[in-house]
Amino acid sequence: MIYEICTQTDPGLTRDNNEDSVAFDAATGLCLLADGMGGYNAGEIASGMATAFIKSELSRWLSQAGKHANSKEVRRAMEICVENANHSIFNAANSNPQYSGMGTTLVVAAFQSTRLMLGHIGDSRCYRLRGAQLQQITKDHSLLQEQIDAGLITPEQALTSANKNLVTRALGVEDAVLLEVNEHGVEPGDLYLMCSDGLSDMIGDGEIAAILAGSKPLEQTAKQLIAAANDSGGRDNISVVLVQVKEVSVKRGLLSKMLGK
Repeated sequence: MIYEICTQTDPGLTRDNNEDSVAFDAATGLCLLADGMGGYNAGEIASGMATAFIKSELSRWLSQAGKHANSKEVRRAMEICVENANHSIFNAANSNPQYSGMGTTLVVAAFQSTRLMLGHIGDSRCYRLRGAQLQQITKDHSLLQEQIDAGLITPEQALTSANKNLVTRALGVEDAVLLEVNEHGVEPGDLYLMCSDGLSDMIGDGEIAAILAGSKPLEQTAKQLIAAANDSGGRDNISVVLVQVKEVSVKRGLLSKMLGK
């Protein structure tokens, strides 16, 4: 498989600073997105620490051991890197009063051959467009999602809920954090979207699917997603990571053709 990766981030229309952070390492198929929270510029610090630390540690491990590692080993490496990042952010928050209470959501994806190991914390999301079908393949760690799961509100009522931005897990807020990790099979033609809630709160799944299905170059698609969120109000920072999956085309050599192979 060949993975084409594109990232875009935008402050939106109402925020002066951007507390989102995105990063990727094309050589190892590692993609990261974080949406920070906290007073002053603390959210920006937390999300930047998360993506920088995990990219450095996990891409190094993936380049050395990841190609031959099984799913369990990749999962454990991901968990360890996230645990270490959590401690770094938590310690920084506790040793600097201006950073007190800072934290961040996280989506971390490792694309390897036909396998995706996908971890997340909080309400930043990952979607997959396969054919004409868009599916959210992460489940928000949020009060709103817990209310939906408990049958207290419907998904339609959730769209206008006042509890939209209350997460139940965040990186760096406590001395330990639970990363949810799931494995997914990857197919040629798949298009993956990782995004902060600045996108998913502003435009619905139907509009996201329509933009992704437009078959435009990734950079143009990313800009179109951000423009749509801003056109709908742009009330938060907006970040996207797009990953397009393509199959390697193997050209048959002249000798193979002569031998009929």
